[in-house]
Amino acid sequence: MGTGMGVDPTTRDAPPQEPSGRLLAEVSNAIVVIYKDCYGKGPTKARTTFDEDMLVCVLEGGFQASERTLRDAGRSEVVTENREAFQEVLRERFISTVEELTGRKVRAALSGVDPETEVSAEIFLLEPTAELGDEHEPVHA
Repeated sequence: MGTGMGVDPTTRDAPPQEPSGRLLAEVSNAIVVIYKDCYGKGPTKARTTFDEDMLVCVLEGGFQASERTLRDAGRSEVVTENREAFQEVLRERFISTVEELTGRKVRAALSGVDPETEVSAEIFLLEPTAELGDEHEPVHA
């Protein structure tokens, strides 16, 4: 299986609101590759979902033995800090990958990790498309 980094030019101009299952799989695969490259071990499961302008990649498993040892010794905060540091360093790589695959600009990227369940998440808010209209204007309370 490749890195999932290629984009089929025939689908690049398709309406971006509803990415295909193929595109979502490509995003999952690309994020897994980044994790493998940078952590030395990648997640065992990855799933990407999309809703209007929010793309969420949930990754499970793939923690290193050293991370599990720290977690099991009650030092989950060390695992969280280390993972968050990596996610911060990798932020631009995550963003450029998602922008390349979706053909849309990322306006915000958020990362999180739960060492107790070995779940990480990469969340991307994409620039709204013209088709989405005014419903995405800020709501003032």
